[in-house]
Amino acid sequence: MKIQHPRLVRLLQTAYSAERAAAFAYIGHAGSVRDANQKAAIHQIEIDEWGHRESVLQVMHQYDIPVSRYLEWKFFLIGKLISAACYIIGWFMPYYFAGRLESGNVCEYFVMMHYCHELGIREHDALLYEMGIKEKEHEVYFLDSLKSNRLLPLFERIFGWGRRKSFNDVDLDAKYSVEDSRAYCQNSIPDKPRTDPATDPATERPQAESTPQHSNSTSPPHPDATGRCP
Repeated sequence: MKIQHPRLVRLLQTAYSAERAAAFAYIGHAGSVRDANQKAAIHQIEIDEWGHRESVLQVMHQYDIPVSRYLEWKFFLIGKLISAACYIIGWFMPYYFAGRLESGNVCEYFVMMHYCHELGIREHDALLYEMGIKEKEHEVYFLDSLKSNRLLPLFERIFGWGRRKSFNDVDLDAKYSVEDSRAYCQNSIPDKPRTDPATDPATERPQAESTPQHSNSTSPPHPDATGRCP
């Protein structure tokens, strides 16, 4: 069965290829750190990315969506470059930009859910919810690793992500159910009027604040189209 939704098709193709870039980047990131616990956490994140890639491919197969050769080559090169860069740019920047990009990746899967709903498709809700929440856990892991670093306030002012700013509205300490998660990432949907998170009628409960949550989650993180460097 083919679907007529160009944005959903492109988002799935991009996510599939970008997940491999992320995994490659995390291989380099894990190799560049010395602490055994950090290595293990980043390696688990790499495993998560490979799992997401496989899950996205299954959805693509269901709707006869082809893998983009262009995106595969593009993200292959990006992933390899980032992997190599992690050995030369120090400890802070790989952690920071991985967290920043993971923050943006959270909404990728919730926007997919919104697009599926536009087509009347709800069978993937649980899978997309799980992947979106996992990305949030990755973001929180990186932020918790950086929160006492003296460079974080400066980078937050310049790049717009840190203790006070996030690119999503997911709160791990007050997660919505799968059914209510349609309230997430409303402002990330192209051409959709921006809403006030406090009054969004999509759910009876007020939406979570966009401030990153400092959770104790041990589930590790992932990077982005233009630089998912862990």
